[in-house]
Order: sequence, then structure tokens, then C-alpha cells
Amino acid sequence: MSTVPGSLPPAPDGALDEGSAVLVRALESAPQAIFCLQVSSPEPLWLNARARELRGEGPALPEVAGRPLGELVETAVRSGRAETLFGALGRGGPTTAATARPMTVGGEPGAIVVVEVVGAEGADDLHRAQLALLPASLPMLPDLRLSGSYHRATDGSVAGGDWYDAVPLGKGRLALVVGDAVGHGVAAAGAMSRLRGAMRSTLLRESEPAAVLATLDAFAAEMDDVEGTSVFFGVLDAATGRLVYSAAGHPAPLVVRADGSTAWLQVTPRPPLGSLPGAPAPVHEDVLPAGGTLVLFSNGAVVGADEAPSASLERLEEVSRSVLADPAGSDQGSALADAVAEGVRRPHGWLDDVAVLVAHRRARTQEALRLDLTAVPQALPGVRRRLNAWLTELGMGEQDRVGVMVAVGEACANAAEHAYRGTEPGPMSVTAQVDVDGVLTVAVHDQGTWRPPDRDPGDRGRGLLIMRQLVDGVTLLEDHGTTVTLSFRLRATPDADLDAPRSTENVDVVVDREGDRPVVRARGAVDGLCAEQLRIRLLEASHGGAAPMELDLAEVSLFSSAAVRVVLAMARIARDENWRLVVHAPEGGVTRHVLEISGLDGLVDLR
Repeated sequence: MSTVPGSLPPAPDGALDEGSAVLVRALESAPQAIFCLQVSSPEPLWLNARARELRGEGPALPEVAGRPLGELVETAVRSGRAETLFGALGRGGPTTAATARPMTVGGEPGAIVVVEVVGAEGADDLHRAQLALLPASLPMLPDLRLSGSYHRATDGSVAGGDWYDAVPLGKGRLALVVGDAVGHGVAAAGAMSRLRGAMRSTLLRESEPAAVLATLDAFAAEMDDVEGTSVFFGVLDAATGRLVYSAAGHPAPLVVRADGSTAWLQVTPRPPLGSLPGAPAPVHEDVLPAGGTLVLFSNGAVVGADEAPSASLERLEEVSRSVLADPAGSDQGSALADAVAEGVRRPHGWLDDVAVLVAHRRARTQEALRLDLTAVPQALPGVRRRLNAWLTELGMGEQDRVGVMVAVGEACANAAEHAYRGTEPGPMSVTAQVDVDGVLTVAVHDQGTWRPPDRDPGDRGRGLLIMRQLVDGVTLLEDHGTTVTLSFRLRATPDADLDAPRSTENVDVVVDREGDRPVVRARGAVDGLCAEQLRIRLLEASHGGAAPMELDLAEVSLFSSAAVRVVLAMARIARDENWRLVVHAPEGGVTRHVLEISGLDGLVDLR
């Protein structure tokens, strides 16, 4: 059946009804390109003016991210759901989004395809979505320093799908994985997300590399968009350096030893996931030496249209060796993986996505901290200085470090104020250590008693409340004195100096102590990451909720749902402590509106 471009197939009586004619005229002038395609035919059954413009005079349909629209239609019909392709239109054209919605077209399986130019903002949205699917933090073990980095391809049409992860398995063991999903754009990011979820679910039951890859292989065979994904999976014992690993269609990782020499791990070639279900996954074993660094990477780190694969591997080897040459390089946190990814960037950018996961086995495990002092208020600044230096050397980020120091400060202050009440001040000790799984334990011990008179229920209770708001666990043991033990699981997160000035695009959160009560002032866009900064500052200003304070949001340009949760939590703490949080947000503003529709006006005083 032939159809004149710009018209729908004729109705049985040869004419469109009035409603259909109105619809056709609207679609004909739509700013998006609209194609009506059947699976069985390369020719469109119908296309609007914008689609005819994109097609031009050539016989073929336009391509998005290197894939013809007909292929996208086949995928949508096969899956039974809408499929979206994100990337460049044609060769080097604008960034576009093509969405195919399956339906019966002219009595045959087909789809309506809408192609829309989305530009740089769409590429940025994909990049943010990809980053959101990667781990928000990495484990921090005493014998191991991890850093991860993801950089999207410079050409947005080939971006999406590369990933990394690190999962604690207990007893100092850690699963390390890097993968590269087939394809690009939203579809590849979605495939990556599903595979990462399947892997984490598998690790709840099984962590042996052969079993994990067998499970992922079966999963990929059932999912068309996951099939063909390459992956490296290994289990590293941080204390001994023993590494057991396997790979499917993925390049071998690199080991950089403490003396700067390098070696590639042995990997037996094996098809990517789902390509040959049931294929064996050969398992290898090696030892990462003390002071050595394991560099895992996705294919994008060594892809190069202008050089041989051996030259790409040599460049990665040289970059990794250079990054780790500085003796302090292994303690640079996330900068390690970033530096490797930046080092393999070509002059014209990244040809493909690049994911890098670096695992450095420390040559020396940090010794435990022990401070013996007298339980007096004058001792507290010294405790803060020594503890801050120790936590910094451990690699803790600013936000987590502030929370732990405030909690420990409260425990020490309670000991100084209450342990030896009515007697001469006695001894107080502070010890800090990290177990093999990265759990920090700080114990504050005195030889007195915190027990207040029956008529005074508050001081110790408030101190414990403050601590519990800032760390993962608090226990109190009274036996020949009092021992407060604080526990906190270490994590490597994107670091941020809470006191450093930021651009107007980000957020400033400061505590103003000039007035009768502290005021936390926020400015800029309080997004998910900045909400954590807001939480720390609120707890710091209110001494964990024990003392009244106010929150000033007059200069906030964006107030996210994460920030709303933080204020809700602070308002509940204030209610339980018999004071009411005052929040300054101008009437008629977006922030005030968000607070009101969230039900916060019943918990706080809005001014």
C-alpha cells in the first residue's frame, strides 16, 4: 500500500473523518519529527513535515546514535514497551531523543517514532542519571583505599552504560566490579542499572566469582538489552591481598606495584554476558602486594580509533604509573581514579565512556589512637585536634569527620562535666580504631559516674541524644566508671569543605552565632548532596537537638526533597526536646511553598 507523504492511510470509505483530519493537521505541523513505521517495511507509512525534512532526499531513514529508526522499532515491538534512543542525529548532528511506541500500524506490528532535538541539556540529564546509578559512596577499609570515577564520552551520542561498584562482603573481603553495557544513551544506562542490581542481589547469597558470573550470564540471556555486557568481577581480601577473579569479555586489570613496576592480570578470554549462556567462567587467583594498586577500567579507557590496542594499553600503563609515582598519591582519595581517567583522555576528548575503579592496598595500616588525659573542659580542644588529624589521615571526608568529632566531643564534655562531680577531676581516656570491615569505634572512658540526681533527668540524656544523631551506634556501659562507645561505618564520599566558599550555583551553609541563639543560614541550591551539609550544620548548631536554634532559608534558590527530610527530622528532634524550630522563608517564595505543602508548618514556626 503506497501513501503520499503527509497523509495517513485512507479510511475504508476513502476519506478521513473530521476528528482524524484535525489530528493529522496537528501532527503535520508538530515541531517533533513523527514517523509511522511498520516492522515489515523500510518505508514509512506516514511522516510529518519535520520528519520529511530530517529524512531529506535519501532513501534511508535517519539514524540516531548510529542506529536506524527501523531497528529501534523492532526493539520496541519485541519488548512490547516504549524504547528511547539518545544520541547524535546522523553523522555529527544535534543530540536527539528518539522514542518508539509499539502499536498496530496498518494492520501490522509497528510503532510511532517521535524524534526530538534535546541539545546539551538532554546530554547533561543523561550524565546526571548515569552518575545517580553509580554508588554514592565506596567502602573504606583500614588496609585499602578505594576511588572510583566515571566520565562520559565527549560525543554524547556514544555516552552511557559504563559502571563500577565495590561491595563489602564481611571479614575484610570486598567485591570489585567494572562493566560496560552494550549500546549508548538511556537504554545502556538502564541496562547497567539492572545488571548492577542483579549483581548486588546475587551477592546476598553467593560471592564466588564463578557462581556470580554464571548468575549474571543467565540474567543477561533473558534480557535483550543486557546481553553482550562485558564485566570484570573479583573478590579481594584487603588484609592479605588475595584476589580471586573472573571476567566476561572484559580487558585484564592492571597492577602497579609499590616500586612502580606494572603487570597485567591473567584473564582467560570468555564471551560477554548472555552471548553464550552456560559458557564456563575461568577463575584466576593472584595477590595484590602491600603498597600495590589495582586499576580496573572499562573498555573506554583503552579504545582508540587512531591507535593500535597495544598502544592504548601502554598509555594506560604509563598514566597509572605516573599517577601513583608520588608517595602521597595513594592517599589522594577519589583523585586517584579521576587522574587515571583524565590521563587517558585524547586531545579531542574521550572517545567512549570511561569508568575507573582503583584499589590501593596500603603498605602500613594506621595505628589505633589512644589519648590519656584529665577529665576537664580544658582538655577538649586537644582531643578535637588530635582526633581530627587521626581521622584525616584515615581518609575520612569533611562531613563525616565533623559528625564524628562533634559526637566524641559531647562524650568527652559529659565526662568532664559529670563524671567527677563534687570531687577532684580524674582520668579520662579516648581510644579510636577501625576493624577489618571499616567500622570505626571510638571509646571514651572515665572512672567516675555520670548518674545525675533523680530530679535532673536531662544532661546525660541530651548528650546521648546528640551522639545518636551523628553516628551509627552508641552504647553506654557503667562498670568501675563509664565507657561510651561510638561506632561509625567508614565510607569514601565526594568530599566537600563545609566552610569553603562556593559559587552561586552551589550552596553555602554556615552557622551564625552572633545573636541570642545560633542561626543556620543556607544560600543557593540545596540539592541532595548539600542536604547532608545542612543536616550536619543543624545538628552542630543545636548540639544534636538539645539547644534551640533557627534556620534561615531566605536566600535559597532550590529546596530539594532531601532537604525537606532533613528539616522534618530536625523539627521532630526539637519537638521531642521541648523546643520549636524557627524557619525563615519569605512568603510567596518557592521554598516557603515547598515547606507548606510538605506539612512542615505544623512542626516549625514559619516566619
